Amino acid sequence: MQYELLVGLRYTRAKRRNHFISFISLTSMLGIALGVAALIVVLSVMNGFQKEVRTRILGVASHVQITGAENRLADWLAIAKRAAAHPLVAAAAPFVDAQGMLLLGANVRGAVVRGVVPQLEEKVAEIGTHMVAGTLDALAPGKFNIVLGAELARALGAVPGDKLTLIAPQGLVTPAGILPRLKQFTVAGIFEVGMFEYDSGLALIHLQDAQKLYGMAENVSGVRLKLHDLFQSREVARDLITSLRGDLYISDWTRSHANYFRAVQIEKTMMFIILLLIVAVAAFNIVSTLVMAVTDKQSDIAILRTLGASPGGIMKIFIVQGALIGAIGTLIGVAGGIALALNIDVVVPFLERLLNVRFLSREVYYITELPSDLQRSDVVSVAILSLALSFLATLYPSWRASRVNPAEALRYE
Repeated sequence: MQYELLVGLRYTRAKRRNHFISFISLTSMLGIALGVAALIVVLSVMNGFQKEVRTRILGVASHVQITGAENRLADWLAIAKRAAAHPLVAAAAPFVDAQGMLLLGANVRGAVVRGVVPQLEEKVAEIGTHMVAGTLDALAPGKFNIVLGAELARALGAVPGDKLTLIAPQGLVTPAGILPRLKQFTVAGIFEVGMFEYDSGLALIHLQDAQKLYGMAENVSGVRLKLHDLFQSREVARDLITSLRGDLYISDWTRSHANYFRAVQIEKTMMFIILLLIVAVAAFNIVSTLVMAVTDKQSDIAILRTLGASPGGIMKIFIVQGALIGAIGTLIGVAGGIALALNIDVVVPFLERLLNVRFLSREVYYITELPSDLQRSDVVSVAILSLALSFLATLYPSWRASRVNPAEALRYE
C-alpha cells in the first residue's frame, strides 16, 4: 500500500485531539448521505408520476394517429391495413372525432364526441378497464347508446339508463332555415380514467351512429394505432409518412401531449438542480474539515516533508481523507435512497397515519398515492456527481497542505 493512502486512511480513522474536526466530518458525511438519498427518492417519485400520467393519457389517447384532410378519411380500411402491417404496430382502430352539445333536463354541456368500434377500440385504448358503470360493448350500431366520462356525467346529472339529447353542429338546410341535427341517446356506461380533460369532456358512441349523425357516410376522421413500444412512436410516425400516400396528417403522443411531459420534465430537472445544491453544500463542508485538519496536522506534514515526502504526496494524503468522507456519505445515501424509493408505498401511508394528514387528497388529486419508478441511470448519475463534488472539495485544502513550509511549521514545536 502506498504511504499516501495508508496515512490518509489513518488520519480518517484516528481519534483526533480536536473533536470539533470529527464533528464537522460526521456532519459533512451525513449531509451528503441525506442529500443523495433525497435526490434519489425525488427523482424516483418524479419518474413514477411521469409514468402514471403517461399511462392515464395513453389509456384514452393513441400512440400514433392518422387523420385525413378536413377531418375525413375515405379509404381508411386500406390505410389501417397498411399501417397495421408495420412490425412495430400492435393494433389499429378507426374513429370519428366531432364536437357536440349534450342536453339532459336543464343541464347542457359541450363535449368531444368520439365514434368508435368497441371491439377494435379495446385493442388501442384502455377505456374498457376504467368503466365505473356499464360496459363499452353496450355501444352497438343503431342502438344510439352513449358512454360518458365521470365528470361529464356528474355535470349533466346522468346515470346509466337516462335519455339525453346530442346536438351536432352540422345543420340541416330547410326552407325555414338551418336546423341543428338532434338525436336522443341512452346513457349506457360511465368511465373514469383519472384525467380531468377526458373525464369532463369526452363522450363515446358507436362509429356507425357517429357517421349517421355527422353525415360522414362511410368516411371516418382517422385511424388510431397502438404500438408494441410506445417510445418508438416518432420512428413509426416517420416510417408511415413515407409509406402512406395521400393527404394525411400523422402525429404521435409525444407531439399531441407535449405540454404535459415537457412540464413534468422541467419540474424534474429543477428538482434535480435544487437537491443537488444540498449535496454540494454538504460536500463543500469537507473543505472546512480538511482546512482545520491541515492546521491541526502541520507538524506531521513538516515531518513527512523532512523525511522526503513530495508536495504531491502530501496532497494525496488529504485527498484520500476527504474523498473517503464523500464516498462513505454517498454509499449511505445511495443505500438509504434505494430502500426508501422501493418502499415509498409503505413509508408514505405510515407517515400519513402517524401525522394524521393526507398528502394527496382524493378530493383534489387524481393520483392519490405517490408513485415511484427507481431507475438505475438516476442512481448512477447521482452517485457520480456526489463523488465528483466531494473530490473537488478536497483539492484546495490538499493544495494548501502541500505548500506548508517545514521550517515554519516546526519552529515552535
